[in-house]
Amino acid sequence: MLELFVAILAGAKHLQDISLAAHPLDKDLAVAQAWGQSSWADYSGVSRTMGKLSWEEARALVAVLERVGKPFIESELKLIQRQGKAVEQDGDLTGIPVSNTSRTYPNAAYGHMDDEIRLGYQAGVTSFHSPTYGRLWLSVEHHAGDTVSCTQAEGLVLAAEKRTELRPRRRTELLQGRIEAFQRECQPTEKRLEDQKAALEKAYSAKQETLVQLQDAQLNQKTKPGCIQSLERRGLRRQQAIESAQKRLEKTLHLLQTQMEQEKILRTRLQRFEQENTDNPDPRKICFRLDAGFGTYANIALLIEMGYELYTKLHSHKVVQALQKLVLPENTWTRVGKNAEMVAWTALKLDNCPYPLSLGLERFHTGDKKLKHSALVYFCDAPVTQDLPAWFGRYNGRQDIEAGIKETKQVFYLHRINVRSEPAIYLQEAMTIFAANFIRWTAIWIEQHAQPDQNQLKIRKMGIKRQVQVAAHTSAKVIINSEGMLLRFSPASSLAGKTLLFPASKELVRPNYFLPLFTLFEMIAQRLR
Repeated sequence: MLELFVAILAGAKHLQDISLAAHPLDKDLAVAQAWGQSSWADYSGVSRTMGKLSWEEARALVAVLERVGKPFIESELKLIQRQGKAVEQDGDLTGIPVSNTSRTYPNAAYGHMDDEIRLGYQAGVTSFHSPTYGRLWLSVEHHAGDTVSCTQAEGLVLAAEKRTELRPRRRTELLQGRIEAFQRECQPTEKRLEDQKAALEKAYSAKQETLVQLQDAQLNQKTKPGCIQSLERRGLRRQQAIESAQKRLEKTLHLLQTQMEQEKILRTRLQRFEQENTDNPDPRKICFRLDAGFGTYANIALLIEMGYELYTKLHSHKVVQALQKLVLPENTWTRVGKNAEMVAWTALKLDNCPYPLSLGLERFHTGDKKLKHSALVYFCDAPVTQDLPAWFGRYNGRQDIEAGIKETKQVFYLHRINVRSEPAIYLQEAMTIFAANFIRWTAIWIEQHAQPDQNQLKIRKMGIKRQVQVAAHTSAKVIINSEGMLLRFSPASSLAGKTLLFPASKELVRPNYFLPLFTLFEMIAQRLR
């Protein structure tokens, strides 16, 4: 397990690179010793271990990864609070495709991945912006490939809340008002149901009356045949009227049942939110940003009621077309980007959304001289419509999570699944986002603990990609004595002349906050062997 994690840190494209790369990890004893191991196993041993991994063990490992990261995340959240700022969180769903012809990946399914229909999985991820480390990942959830964004908004938010142990004050007053308005909306349905029940009874009575008349006419020998035929036709019409009344009644009953179920959901939500407010004496202001895939009316209403400052885009393009019709000749388009303009409305009420929203219509000038439109949504107390460039920039700050997803795939190769066991795939996803955090924590740690020197490697200035793909694969001499540790990079490398010098310290061996990581990796690996 630990060897797999180090391979991910080193940006290994394939599991077999552990043993078959130009400079194989399993031959690097210095790295093994740095991670508290006497040696590394062959990649085949790592593969067999991953294949035997159970869901229980995978979740236990992920729980420890979260425990290791907890003090770093908590300190950054406290720093944000001291700065008097809102916590900025982002969520997204990213596809992890496999070969379309493969039949050996468990529970893989076809879905939208990188603008294609591919076989594979989806990973739901959340992150937040840290003042010290930049982007830090909070959570990852493993899903089948046919999972769609509009079903995952609440799950992403709850996963972030669980990880940070923070949440905003639930807007129970809005939810209570929504329930009351919903009850008023249901009253016409209840009235219509009573009217339709009466109409059905009347139709039954009319049919019964016609049947009696028909029987009397048939018994009366003086009745003309034409009269009997007329009564028979009337009986058919009465039966058709009953059937029509029954269909209307069933439709109304179904609508009322749906409304009652919806009211039950809202009331259950209200009870839960009231309890959560009671259990949350120190609510935080949290901003959550999501792309248009999550921007359904139901998700927008839910996140508003959950108390978030919400930035998203509308899921329905029909609303975008409706907003285009609202633009009058006297409306001024404000330039918000190089090829983007906006016009906005404050507190606009949409038909299928229970709360008024700040809406911004974007138009983008594309290279083919056509205009592309989309609609921004905001809910909270900031006057976003008064500063459209700032609103546009704040929403597009969610490109940070998109850059993070790109990093997981192009630096840590998350899209190259190295195992065929689903618990192991989930563990690879969790290890990958932990690795991205781990490198950021470590770069700061090195900066704080390395001895100042004119040849010192400026690790933070290298960037994550160069740290993983260059520095981690550059030969170096390691000198350890009573005075500390010196890392001197090879004179034949691109880092020639660069060094890292650390004074003697117990932290150089194993920082205390990483002990749970080492301990559980060793325990699980021993158990599986």
